[in-house]
Amino acid sequence: MRRWSLAEWLPVAVAAAVFVLLFASPVSTLVRDWLHEDDANYGLLLFPVALWLAWRQGVLADSRPETEAGSAIIGSAVLIRLLGAIASEFFTQRFSIWLAVLGIVVFCFGWRQVRHWWLALAILLLAIPLPALLINALAIPLQFRASSLGTFLIKWRHIPVRTDGNVIQIPNATLFVAEACSGLRSLSALIALGVLLSGLYLRTVAARLVLVLLVLPIAILLNGVRIFLTAFLVYFVDPDLAGGMAHERQGLAMFVVAFAVLGGLTALAHLIEQRLTARTAAHE
Repeated sequence: MRRWSLAEWLPVAVAAAVFVLLFASPVSTLVRDWLHEDDANYGLLLFPVALWLAWRQGVLADSRPETEAGSAIIGSAVLIRLLGAIASEFFTQRFSIWLAVLGIVVFCFGWRQVRHWWLALAILLLAIPLPALLINALAIPLQFRASSLGTFLIKWRHIPVRTDGNVIQIPNATLFVAEACSGLRSLSALIALGVLLSGLYLRTVAARLVLVLLVLPIAILLNGVRIFLTAFLVYFVDPDLAGGMAHERQGLAMFVVAFAVLGGLTALAHLIEQRLTARTAAHE
């Protein structure tokens, strides 16, 4: 293997130093949120998964640098980073990190490598927590839908219930459907899982799109079931089961079920794709 000369190493070292200087602050706040925020800690898993995917797929042998396009993307990332810092908007600053990585890939290897690494780049993007504006816009509709579904199931079990928005009242307790119970907390992680499974096991764009689109109704359905189970246990067993470790375990159990449902749907879609491919080949 040929050793790089100082003239070849110097631009790389300077670029790395500039990258660290520009993006050290948003990277540190992103890692802090991954470590300490319940709504963001899925990033601790997605980041190494993205790196593993890029390593697994490797660099194309016929990749060609596209320096002009890469430089333009990197310049845009720097501009977005500065504008985000002026506005004190975390998501914009964190997005600029991803955009800079994209620009570096284009600069070094070209757009064909970006298409080759699309899954790794998508997972890396999904590791960035959603902006507060979008979270606030999604929270209330998800809470109401989960509450409505939970109320329907509670009535189906003949438990007296009255619902006012995201507040559910049963005879011996009042249940408040918070953001954590609406499906919002698990939605980003489930979307990332849907993208990962579709990219690894499905081949058609239609199948991948359908699987990702199914994440939202799955999250609402399972959290509606979680609300029903909470009300059922509170009404028939113990009012204290509305909170504490029991409630957290219900949430974790629903999250595991959601993963299993997505895995099952992926397997079904993969089987359908195989059958369609075999049928098409037989008619040719």
